[in-house]
Order: sequence, then C-alpha cells, then structure tokens
Amino acid sequence: MSLALTGCFGDDDNDDPTPAAPTKNVLFFLGDGMGITTMTAARIYSVGEDGELTMDQLPESAFVHTYSNDAQVTDSAPSMAAYMTGVKMNNEVISMSPETSAVDADGKPYHVKYDSTCPAGNGTPVETLLEQMKAAGYGTGVVTTTRITHATPATTYSHVCHRDAENSIAAALVPGGSGYNSKLGDGIDVVFGGGSSYFQPATVSGGLRNDGRDLIAELKTAKYGFASNKTEFDALPADGRTKIAGLFTKSHMAYDLDRDAAKEPSLAEMTSKAIDALAARKKGFFLMVEGGRIDHALHATNARRALQDTVAFDDAIKAALAKMQTVDPGLKNTLVVVTADHDHTLQMNGYAQRTGKTSSGNPGVLGVVKNYVNGAPSTDVDGNPYTVLGFGNGPRRLATRGPIDDATLEGADFLQEAVVPLSSETHGGADVFLGAQGLGADGFAGTITNTDVFGLIKKAIGL
Repeated sequence: MSLALTGCFGDDDNDDPTPAAPTKNVLFFLGDGMGITTMTAARIYSVGEDGELTMDQLPESAFVHTYSNDAQVTDSAPSMAAYMTGVKMNNEVISMSPETSAVDADGKPYHVKYDSTCPAGNGTPVETLLEQMKAAGYGTGVVTTTRITHATPATTYSHVCHRDAENSIAAALVPGGSGYNSKLGDGIDVVFGGGSSYFQPATVSGGLRNDGRDLIAELKTAKYGFASNKTEFDALPADGRTKIAGLFTKSHMAYDLDRDAAKEPSLAEMTSKAIDALAARKKGFFLMVEGGRIDHALHATNARRALQDTVAFDDAIKAALAKMQTVDPGLKNTLVVVTADHDHTLQMNGYAQRTGKTSSGNPGVLGVVKNYVNGAPSTDVDGNPYTVLGFGNGPRRLATRGPIDDATLEGADFLQEAVVPLSSETHGGADVFLGAQGLGADGFAGTITNTDVFGLIKKAIGL
C-alpha cells in the first residue's frame, strides 16, 4: 500500500507545541485473545486455584465490551484500534475511520495482496495514541511475539483498509522511505517482534516484498541498532540515544513452550530491554506490549500452548512493574494498563475437583474432569470421560468419544475437543478483563467500552 500520511494529515508535523520534557509513562499490555476463561485456566495451570498471577494483583479493574463497528464478535484489528484511537471501526480495518471497508485496491473483500492500496474515498486515517504521544515529545515502543506487522501492533503506527496488507504496514515503520507514516516523526524508538519476511524482498529466501526494497537495510540506514537473534538483542544499546529494532523470526515468534532461549528473547526480556531504552531517554514514554500468540494457540484449540503464553505474558507484566518501580517509585507518573482485545470460545466444563497447578504427572486444568466428591472421572451420557477445558468450536470435533489418558493430555500438541466443527476456532464475544495500576488507574472501573480506554489514558497523562 502506498498511503501517504502527509497527504492525509497535512505536511506540518509541528502544528501543536511540543512539551519541553514530558514526564508521564504509559505501559499498555495486550493479551491477544486472553478472555477471562483463559486467564482463569492460566492461573490454575501456573499457580493453582489459590494462587495469583501478577495481573490478578492490579488494584483497579473493569470489564470491557469489545464489539466492533460491524460485528458482534470482533477481530483483533478494530478491537485494538478502538483502544488506540477511541473509534469503533469495521472488522479487519487498521486505524481508519468507521466507514472504511476492509477491501483491497480492487474493492474485493478478504483477497488482499501483501501490498494493497485503499480504493479512493474508502475512509481516512484516525490518529493513534502512539502518534499523539510521539507528537507531544514522548518516547515510543512496540513489542510483540507476533509479526510486528500483525493486526495488534499495526494499529499503533499504521493506517490500512485491511490488516493483511503487511508489506504496506512494514513500510509505515521505516523512516524516510515510500509509505512511511510521517506522524511517527523520526521513528518509533523501540521495535521488537517477528515478521522479517515483510521487510525483505522476494529475491531473498523467505522475503515477501514485491517492490524490491530491503527495509531492514533501510532501518540501519536510518540509524537503528538492529538485532535478528538473541545474541544481537543482548548487545543492543539502551543508551537513550540509539533507536533499536529486533525482528527475530521470518513470521511469528515461537510459542513460549517451544522457544529456544538461545535464539529468541522472551517477552519479558524484550519488555525489560524496551523499558531500559525508553527510560534512558529521560522523558516520558508510551510502550505497547502484546502477548500475541495466546490467540494463535486458542485458534488451534491447543490449550497448553495458550496457557503457557499467557503465563509468559504475565511474566512480562511482572518484570515491567518491578523495573518501573525503580524508574518511577510508587508509579506516581506511570499508568500501567493490562487487558485483552477479545475473548475466545474456551470454556471450563463439569464440576471438577481442584487440580492444583500443572506439573509432570499432573495435567491439572488440562486434564479430565474428576468428581469433587470422590475423585472419580466424570463421564458423558455414553460413559466416556471429558476434559476440564473445551471449546465451543474448532478443528477437533470427535465423531466418537472414547477414553483419554493423562499422559496424552500433558502433551504440548494435544488439541482440546470442540463442539462445532470448524477448520479454526473463532473469537468469542464476551467482555474482557482490564486491570490498571498507577497514575489515573482509578479511572478504570465498572463496565466500559473499548473506545473509552483511549480517553481514560489521555486523561490520566493530561494529553
């Protein structure tokens, strides 16, 4: 996509006076697909029924409605964009006005090329929180375990009619090049995630760009320190002067359960490095952190990987809170928000006895339902056991149900059973949890809509 944002927003990036030294910080954590059932199951999986995750301990909380402009059940693009812009938009649309249709240059829905231009007159860009904070002089960072061009991170810094135009989204990140989002000024200060394929030409193995550009080379030309693996990541400077970027995989980063720690940094490590680099700039900052692969495992009805990635996401929150207490003791100038963009169809079945946390030999919440009275496996109408966790729809619909052994349930590749057979499990439409701590956190209470979050964040920092 060749979307010239200077044409959409105006050529002058300095219309508003820039504060001399912004001092507020916003850390926005997004667990993609992390519905309340996923949170509950992850807590039991990790620390048992009596335990608490870090996100459970956030002092303020709310329930969030997530419907999009055109759908009862949202996808990640408009739901995250609602948080980042305060505007409801249509499914598949990235940070554009409400009337924008999710179509490609030919006006065809859901057949988007890697490079795609919005048809003339199909909506206008809507400013994001990251763009507004950048214009006000704040540092900015985006961290994810998905492709950096995937829907959730893309909503913070790009504007396209369809989320699949990932080559166009990548171009929006790279200062000085065609398609760059001029609202990003001299560039986002910290960028970590996967998805290098959308930054490399098709002539390179795995490259998907059909315009011949090497955006990684362009990032380096733009004076970014760049990392493609854990060793290079560890060597990236956090000196407050150098912009840094890391693209650690061709597509999405590995599930935490499968991650090679010698090759890919964890979400907690990326978050910590981002905070170090942004705090060293000695001014306020905005940092978005996504636990993106929770969603992907849920689409596969692979509960174990989904729960492990939820725990890894929680570890990143824990690391960030500890680090921010050293940067800003008491979080007097820092707002931390933790939420999800949408639910999934994951459910907890039966009247299971307490399982405690999952460990070797004890599948825990991943196991079969055992009666709370006598510990015997509960059975269906045909006398077969069933698992604690299941899905409303998805790829594993059993024609005939039979016995299930605990060893199988502990396996990383086990797929939970679904009621409605689909090739991929869908999102759910239930409200999601939001937790907050620090500056202005008490503004988050009761039941709110995702678009309200944008205004509450701005109010908290006086933007």
